[in-house]
Amino acid sequence: MLVSRSDRGVFARWWFTVDRPLLSAVLLLMAIGVLISMAASPPVAARIGLNTFHFFKFQMAFLVPAVILLISVSMLEPRQARRAAFLMLGLSLALMVAALYWGPEIKGAHRWINFGPIGLQPSELAKPSFVVIAAWFLAEHTKRPDMPGHVIAYMIFAVFVALLVVQPDFGQTALVVLTFGAMLLIYGIPWILVLGLAGLCASGVMAAYALVPHVTSRLDRFLNPDKGDSFQVDTATAAFHNGGLLGAGPGGGQAKQILPDAHTDFTFAVVGEEFGLIACVGLMLLFAFVVMRILQRAKIEPDPFPALALSGLGIVFGLQAVINMGVNVSLLPAKGMTLPLISYGGSSLIGVAFAMGMVLAFSRRQPHVSLSSTTWQPVTT
Repeated sequence: MLVSRSDRGVFARWWFTVDRPLLSAVLLLMAIGVLISMAASPPVAARIGLNTFHFFKFQMAFLVPAVILLISVSMLEPRQARRAAFLMLGLSLALMVAALYWGPEIKGAHRWINFGPIGLQPSELAKPSFVVIAAWFLAEHTKRPDMPGHVIAYMIFAVFVALLVVQPDFGQTALVVLTFGAMLLIYGIPWILVLGLAGLCASGVMAAYALVPHVTSRLDRFLNPDKGDSFQVDTATAAFHNGGLLGAGPGGGQAKQILPDAHTDFTFAVVGEEFGLIACVGLMLLFAFVVMRILQRAKIEPDPFPALALSGLGIVFGLQAVINMGVNVSLLPAKGMTLPLISYGGSSLIGVAFAMGMVLAFSRRQPHVSLSSTTWQPVTT
């Protein structure tokens, strides 16, 4: 369908202002996710007694609303996007509290809330919403020093992290802490506060290691694989060796036949075995393109709010991908975290679609924006 530049309709205005290369990259990742879900999930479903295409069908069922959400959110103006993030953050935090009391216990954690046959992980929606709202409060303090926006951002961060810890979900906690820390560095907090936050994070890691058995087990197994069961990580590593440069071909992998989480946490290993090193590098480059494109747009943004929001959304997206891939190649301790837009998971798919919709909304070209300079400065350290 051709759209004329003389058209002043909503779709035409969106089409000629949206970052089309970034939109194309995100949609391509979604399409790759469909292909990988078809390759990785049937053996897992069959092994646990479900219909062979159970996970694939659910993924496709979530894909359609995810694409609609992506496009719809990308059409919002920055102020509308901020309001949508406020509503989403309030709703998702409330659902996280509800999950603690009424959600099912899965592997010792209360992270989910059920709506009939559909299970939702509210923290996946809270992540991008928190980034946007924290960016707005930090930016407001930059514009109006009399407004304690930074204090409010710290308070929201504390509430969000506390809810993640009590679920418990230490992987998401680490991801949110690292993302918010990076946003604060971009914002320009004093170095003494940076050191204090780093010390607080280190204390939290040591406390989790000392007090939480499964954290202790995972770190011990990472540092010394002989101390416990490292079956999934070992199998994933072997899958990359088996795949070689070009892979065993679609359907030719063996790891997915025995890996319990081949369709979620260890999807990247399935890619490595069936499509080879070249496909893995191509996928990594595609993720890198998305992140660098977002950060490039943040760099030239004259308004501190979209600049911080874009930075945070790009960082959380990139870090989640790095953590997932790092676990798959035994560079990081095992942690249940999906590969964005690739792994099976309806909540993750919807959450990332919402995040990328926000990115596209904030990065739409505005007539007053200069693409070669910025007009705001971080807070002086």
